[in-house]
Amino acid sequence: MMFPCQKCGMCCRNLQLSSLYRELDRGDGTCKYLSGNLCSRYDDRPLLCRVDDCYTLLFKDVMSIEQYYQLNLEICKKLQKKTEYKEDY
Repeated sequence: MMFPCQKCGMCCRNLQLSSLYRELDRGDGTCKYLSGNLCSRYDDRPLLCRVDDCYTLLFKDVMSIEQYYQLNLEICKKLQKKTEYKEDY
């Protein structure tokens, strides 16, 4: 099972919403590594940007993978709605 990312880039365009991503913010809420809708350093991206690895290392003892994905999908949908992104899961 893997997180069903649509590669819309909305999470990377709203870093100002969480202080955890402060060092990645280029100053306007967008990740300094975002290129189009994709990460320019995808294979070497920070742990916080790797949903599945982040779950395994930080959240597996707190919640199920299904709960974790659901929480992430809820935030994703809110970001997409905020920006009127048109694709649905």
